[in-house]
Amino acid sequence: MLNKVTIMGRLCADPELRRTQSGIAVCNARIAVERNYADQDGERATDFYDVVAWRGTAEFLCKYFEKGRKILLDGHLQTRGWTDRGGNKRVSVEIVAESVYFADSKPAEAQRDTDEGQLPWAS
Repeated sequence: MLNKVTIMGRLCADPELRRTQSGIAVCNARIAVERNYADQDGERATDFYDVVAWRGTAEFLCKYFEKGRKILLDGHLQTRGWTDRGGNKRVSVEIVAESVYFADSKPAEAQRDTDEGQLPWAS
């Protein structure tokens, strides 16, 4: 079966990097995606999606992306069952990012650093 997702949105918060007990990098993020159509008042609804990335993709995402950056990602959907504190069974749907790409220009601060010869990711 085919399970492929390509989506573009903005990060709702800075991505969070952690490591499993065996040292594998995992990054969690949340993106906001505006719908393509507007309602009668001209307002566009926004959908929010949880994203998880593993290994090198996780490290790249957490190192170079921050809240508000526009991101394009390729991946697949995954469902995960869990039990909340009240003992209720829950299901989460998340996007497992396989590749992430910048979908906007560099932030003004990073552009200024580059113009001055300092690469923000080189320090």
